[in-house]
Amino acid sequence: MDPILVSILNIILLLMRIYSYILLIYIFMSWFNLRDTDIGRLFARVSEPYLDPFRRIIPPIGMIDISPIVAFFVLDLAIAGIAQIFSWFM
Repeated sequence: MDPILVSILNIILLLMRIYSYILLIYIFMSWFNLRDTDIGRLFARVSEPYLDPFRRIIPPIGMIDISPIVAFFVLDLAIAGIAQIFSWFM
């Protein structure tokens, strides 16, 4: 495989992993009510466009919103799937 494509793939996978960490931090921030801080608003601006479709599909169970957890797992599966697909070409 072309080294440039490998580099691009590695950058894409790295960005997806960073985004998964951002989602994880954003989920933890909701537990400690830190979403109203400046960093919380920044994380919300980055995370909410991805989380909104999951919130529309998955209703909260009582007071617990499990849609961010599902969204996190979907992103993790996408990362693993992309890595597996491109590992076949290497």
